Amino acid sequence: VDNASYSLIRRYLQRGNKPPKDAVRIEEMINYFNYDFEASKGKHPFGIYTELAACPWNEDNQLLQVALQAKKIDTKHAPASNLVFLIDVSGSMNVPNKLPLLKKAFGLLVKQLRAKDKVAIVVYAGSSGIVLAPTSGVEKATILAAIERLHAGGGTAGAQGLELAYKVAEENYIAGGNNRIILATDGDFNIGKSSDIEMESMIEQQRKKGIFISVTGYGMGNYKDSKMEIIADKGNGNYYYIDTALEAKKVFVTEFSGTLYSLAKDVKIQIEFNPNVVHKYRLIGYENRILAADDFQNDYKDAGEIGAGHSVVAFYEIVPTSSQVQEDTDLKYQKVKNTRSMKYDNELATVKFRYKKPTKTKSKLLKKTIKNEPISFEKASNNFQFASTVAGFGMLLRNS
Repeated sequence: VDNASYSLIRRYLQRGNKPPKDAVRIEEMINYFNYDFEASKGKHPFGIYTELAACPWNEDNQLLQVALQAKKIDTKHAPASNLVFLIDVSGSMNVPNKLPLLKKAFGLLVKQLRAKDKVAIVVYAGSSGIVLAPTSGVEKATILAAIERLHAGGGTAGAQGLELAYKVAEENYIAGGNNRIILATDGDFNIGKSSDIEMESMIEQQRKKGIFISVTGYGMGNYKDSKMEIIADKGNGNYYYIDTALEAKKVFVTEFSGTLYSLAKDVKIQIEFNPNVVHKYRLIGYENRILAADDFQNDYKDAGEIGAGHSVVAFYEIVPTSSQVQEDTDLKYQKVKNTRSMKYDNELATVKFRYKKPTKTKSKLLKKTIKNEPISFEKASNNFQFASTVAGFGMLLRNS
């Protein structure tokens, strides 16, 4: 449930530029916004919601919304946090919308910390170093003073900084706690061991030890959006792009619990559509999050995380099966046989979910049947109407 793409797109548009196609990730645009799905009251950490309505951009098709809503938590009772702020202080950060904005953002985060939380600060430029040893969240003045003293200059030894941050996180590991690095950078890793394969391998190894990494990106210039996304995805973390002080408040205050605390990891969704009623379908967005069909059962395969209070929305555009489709005569080598069985005609699909609790290695399975009962777009919920409009905007930006 990263949402960096939306604020990155906003920045491009505010500058009068159309964003590059690869920067437009429709699922991150949709999931940037808050929806009013009810949180689960059951034993599972999220509730499941589905809705089927007419497709607003093609009246002959249907649109299926599948949504997850994670439970909210009271942060007073949340597990203790072992946080390492990994901050880029290279020369490229020395502009108002980078290091100065970063200081404000992390200042907001520090104000949310409790006595049982601890923070260390690692910086990197031409070399890396520890500027604040692990400090209790009750010593806010000390932490804020260390952040305020940061200044930019030098190259970008990003990989070296990452190694040091993991070392500090490991030395201060809290069993059963929230062990997390929060990387803040303009995305330019250009000195040292910066090959993506080596970096990904290190991040994956640390993830298995229970140390996650989230990413906050700043500024434009030589911004490496794809690299930031890889770091967060491989490290069981979130990826945010912070373009304003208001966005910093959204990430570190309003959605604080979702930013820091994962309720479920390796969340996977698999849908089996009923060919009696569905001729074709396409998933909108999630292009770089697709899993092979047999990955669904594989508990060793990494997937997505859901933070406390987060909602996740996906849309499938559906071409309904009709009598014309059943008797398709345009095919050269094969005919579509009419194997219609009336048994499941009231079912559109069966959707299956797998997830693990943050400290577990075995997944749990949930199933839900979706009825074949489409409604008009006008009768769809506010959640559906708004989210599908965001999806449509994203498709226009991608020339879909």
